[in-house]
Amino acid sequence: MALVDDYDVVLVGLAHMFDAYRDRVVVSEIDSNEALADRIDIVLYDSFAQPESDSREIEALIGNPRARRVVVYTWNFQPDLVERARELGVHGYLSKTLSARDLVAALEAVHGGETVISTPPRRASSALGLDWPGRSEGITDRESEILALITQGKSNAEVAALTYLSPNTIKSYIRSIYRKIQVDSRTRAVLWGVQHGFTPDHHRIDHWLGGP
Repeated sequence: MALVDDYDVVLVGLAHMFDAYRDRVVVSEIDSNEALADRIDIVLYDSFAQPESDSREIEALIGNPRARRVVVYTWNFQPDLVERARELGVHGYLSKTLSARDLVAALEAVHGGETVISTPPRRASSALGLDWPGRSEGITDRESEILALITQGKSNAEVAALTYLSPNTIKSYIRSIYRKIQVDSRTRAVLWGVQHGFTPDHHRIDHWLGGP
């Protein structure tokens, strides 16, 4: 299996979720925005700070001959996003609220030929074991995603569109972020984000923990 996202800390946290299941799932590559090197049974695409309303990256993965199956891993279950992903041909659309055990079971079902779509969850905490930039400062996973998008230069309106949240909700998240990182302006928040791992990585970790 390959893990795909632009943020290395997110992928490493996800990879560690599978440590206790290495007899069932082997992480072969951690791909931070680079081409796959191996032929992969399942590519798990983590949606953290990705443009979820822009399906080009998912479409590219599905069209990659090295990827046998593609699964989206997200907390965003807007019906049109799920439907678009299915139209593109994803083999799974899985919730970040799944426990490691349930995530492994879902991936095994996908590997067996099923298409697995998680039940849309009520907003809940991400599964134990996941990580994201700013977690040690008390920033939640959703706040982290929003700060990452702001650090990338997105406006409030763009962040709202990309995350399928209302502008007022985005403003509320931003106020909370400012309090937690002790800044009083967007410029200072962006500078803080750049200094604390909120800009995308661009490399790949091959053969995670002795994978093939």
